[in-house]
Amino acid sequence: MFIREYQSSDCKELAELFYNTVHTINAKDYTKEQLDVWATEQVDLKKWDRSLQEHFSIVAVDDGIIVGFGDIDKTGYLDRLYVHSCYQGKGIATAICNRLESAVQENIVTHASITARPFFEKRGYKVVKEQQVKRQGISLTNFVMIKER
Repeated sequence: MFIREYQSSDCKELAELFYNTVHTINAKDYTKEQLDVWATEQVDLKKWDRSLQEHFSIVAVDDGIIVGFGDIDKTGYLDRLYVHSCYQGKGIATAICNRLESAVQENIVTHASITARPFFEKRGYKVVKEQQVKRQGISLTNFVMIKER
């Protein structure tokens, strides 16, 4: 496996990885209705591409397949961190997160899902607050977490 910077040509594959990961890995912590509004089948690829280009965005590749990705902005907001459902538990999220965290000097903030919270806690992140995020009238629980430098 190797990690490289994001390229616009990756966008469609990342959107598919995001959708599939949310609908399989997060299914144990969220209802189908919640998963459907979190990761819809219709992603605005131009918006995603713009966002990923504006942030420090990286992808993990194994044998020619994108197996994970993540991004962080200049303020230290870690926006996305997703690993393909078939590649969980292999250190990919750790490798991506290490690279993202080293890209900024500031404290790092993320909004972690119920599923991702233990991963971030093991990395030294602390829960600032639990929150309910509304998408299309459906509430999803996540946690504002910070890793202080």
